[in-house]
Amino acid sequence: TRYFVDHRKVRVIGGRGGEGGHSFYSEPRKVFGGPDGGNGGDGGHVILKADRQMKSLSSVLPFYQGSHGERGGRKNCYGANGAYVYVKVPVGTLVKEDGKVVADLTQHGEEYVAAYGGAGGKGNRFFLSNENRAPMLFTPGEPGQERVLHLELKTTAHAGLVGFPNAGKSSLLRAISRAKPAVAAYPFTTLNPHVGIVHYQDYEQVAVADIPGLIKGAHQNRGLGMAFLRHIERCCFLLYVVDLSVSQPWIQLQDLKYELEQYKKGLSERPCVVIGNKIDLTQSRINLPLLKEQIDERVIALSALTGDNLEELFSHLRELYDTYVKTEQA
Repeated sequence: TRYFVDHRKVRVIGGRGGEGGHSFYSEPRKVFGGPDGGNGGDGGHVILKADRQMKSLSSVLPFYQGSHGERGGRKNCYGANGAYVYVKVPVGTLVKEDGKVVADLTQHGEEYVAAYGGAGGKGNRFFLSNENRAPMLFTPGEPGQERVLHLELKTTAHAGLVGFPNAGKSSLLRAISRAKPAVAAYPFTTLNPHVGIVHYQDYEQVAVADIPGLIKGAHQNRGLGMAFLRHIERCCFLLYVVDLSVSQPWIQLQDLKYELEQYKKGLSERPCVVIGNKIDLTQSRINLPLLKEQIDERVIALSALTGDNLEELFSHLRELYDTYVKTEQA
């Protein structure tokens, strides 16, 4: 079974540096050749590396240590440096230490040195001077850096599908992309965020995330709670999915905005559009004009099941994306 993990506590220690060499050069007819102990090698770093193939923090272990450097050798030979240890993490991983964000890995291949290896020690050749022609002194390698880090995964997507359980978010994502989240008639079918890519004819791609369903009190950790509210933070604009077949569907929208605002101030004020799903049902057609009267946002009525009116959603989604790109460039 593959588990989705979006937070991890990791202890990382850099490799210890190798100690300096302690030797004197000697060969026939050159007995007092002087000190020739080389420096020790540096310890290896522990490096976090963002990889788009990784989808979860489940493969990240609780402890990593870099390789130790080797001791300096005879004839002024330096010890080998310790090998680096690379830890692959998903794109969108936040690295925190003592509650403060120290790194944000948002690009494929981006790296962050989690723990530096210790410097290698000096061999007795290093301490050769005119005053001391036969130094006996050499230094040990320094210990590697030790840290305790908290890794948090926040799904990176342009748009986030936000709604109550069974509003049809997963069905909508299946209809507009190649993503295949589970669809069933019971609440909390979606337990993990899913990201689908919407392709346009000019080869532009818009990433849409299916966030697990929210309920009243989600900001107080009810239901799936705050574990998945954090994934909405990364979305540039929001798609509120409302079930038109229920009575007073505008109350759903009010509750969703309230939960987002309680979790993080200003989150509900991001660019958005309201998607009225299940328009193929009779009750939904009755509720649609009532919903438009109650709210100020644009409403796109569609059916994820039958595919009715998906073209309007594709068009408006591209408008939101283009506006976001222009704002970022400005």
